[in-house]
Formats: sequence, C-alpha cells, structure tokens
Amino acid sequence: MSEQHSTLGRTVMVIPTYNEASNIAWIVERVRIAQPQVDVLVVDDGSPDGTGAIADGIARADPQVHVLHRTEKAGLGAAYLAGFAWALEAGYDVIGEMDADGSHQPEQLQRLLVGLRDADLVIGSRWVPGGSVVNWPWQRELLSRGGNLYVRVLLGIGVRDATAGYRLFRRSTLERIRLDEVRSTGYVFQTDLVTRTLQAGLTVREVPIEFVERVRGESKMSGQVALESLKRITWWGLRQRWHAVKGHAQVTSPRELQQTR
Repeated sequence: MSEQHSTLGRTVMVIPTYNEASNIAWIVERVRIAQPQVDVLVVDDGSPDGTGAIADGIARADPQVHVLHRTEKAGLGAAYLAGFAWALEAGYDVIGEMDADGSHQPEQLQRLLVGLRDADLVIGSRWVPGGSVVNWPWQRELLSRGGNLYVRVLLGIGVRDATAGYRLFRRSTLERIRLDEVRSTGYVFQTDLVTRTLQAGLTVREVPIEFVERVRGESKMSGQVALESLKRITWWGLRQRWHAVKGHAQVTSPRELQQTR
C-alpha cells in the first residue's frame, strides 16, 4: 500500500452514471489500473441504455467495484448524496467524485491523493496554474471561467474552480457539513459543497488537472442547467449579503449609535 493510502485510509471513487454504456467499463478499468487500492462505486440512475447492467457485470468480476441502482434520473447532486451515504455507511475514510466520461483522468488521481494529506477537501482544478482543458471551444471556456469568477465574487470565496467535479473529501468533512441539509440536486451541488466546507472552517486545496472533453456519449450539461445554477448561486449570494447586513444592524442598535456620537 502506498504512503498516501496508508495515511488516508480506505478510499472510494463515486461515479454517477446515466446512459454511459459506452464509457463505464473503460473508466472503471482506468481507475483500477491507475490506483489499485482505490474502490469504485457506480451510482446509476436507471439508465435505459443498460449502463447499470454493465456495471453489475464489472462488480461481479471485481470485489472492489460496487453498484448502487437508483430508479430515476434525479440530478447529479442527488446521485452523489446517495453515493456519499452508501460510502459513509460502508466505513470509507476518503470519498471521491469523478465523471464517467473520461474528462477526469484516473491517471491524475494521485495528484488529488497527495493534495488531501493536508486538506479536508481537494479539488482537481482547471483554472489554477498548471491546470488546462482539452478540446473545448473558446465559448465554453469563457463560460466556465466567467461562471467561476461570478461565484468567487458573489459568494466571497477564493476557490478558482468551485464548479469542478473531480474531488476527494475526507470522511470527517462530509460528516461536518451536514449533508442531510443539502437541497442542491443539479450541477450547482458542486459549488454548494465547496461553500459549506469553507463555512465550516475547513481547508480546501486545489491541484491542477488536465480536463479532457468527452469523446463518447452525450454531455449532460445544457444551457438550461447552467442558467439554473446561475440563479441558485445568485440567490445564495444575495441571501448571504442580506444576512450580513441584517446581522450588522442587529449588533449596531440605535442606542449604541447614540452612545458613539
């Protein structure tokens, strides 16, 4: 067992799937080759293309691969919450996220494992020095960079890639940020959990990765999904500012103002 795994404990990568029949065996094999000590949990949302059945076959042949079947497509966040609950119940010490389409390269998982040694959450980031994207049109890069800048400014956080989905959480982190209170089900789930981790006073570290655009299957991201995420983040930011103003008003009462004049 490597030094990283001996110090971090049991690790599982949660991979949510919906219609990833052409990718699931390929990505699981890459994880198992790149990090033989790391387990895999496939969370399938009832894929009509047979992804779940393929994952079951892989799990029968490999005891370190597990499958959690869900009956409906309820969003990325909902799938991850189900996977996290399963992993916590199973006693894992480190619980990770990664996409099934190959955009998150298992061969770079070691970077995240090293980064977690002195962090509570580590993010594989596209937008820190050394990070990059492959095969993205400039419009999509602009949208991602702009969206993350918006998150940083509105929510007041320093994370440069808060929307990224290649991550490792310590068990203690997930236990502390109260997953039972998380209501985000779509892609905004990623920003939600980063913010909760920071608000809990925990350490978030970003390590550079090369993000590769999928070559097989269809992306689940759409303009409507992006707009919904933008609306939710805007609401969080405005609510946060309102609470800050309201809290200041409560602390600085009219009587206190008179006393300072």
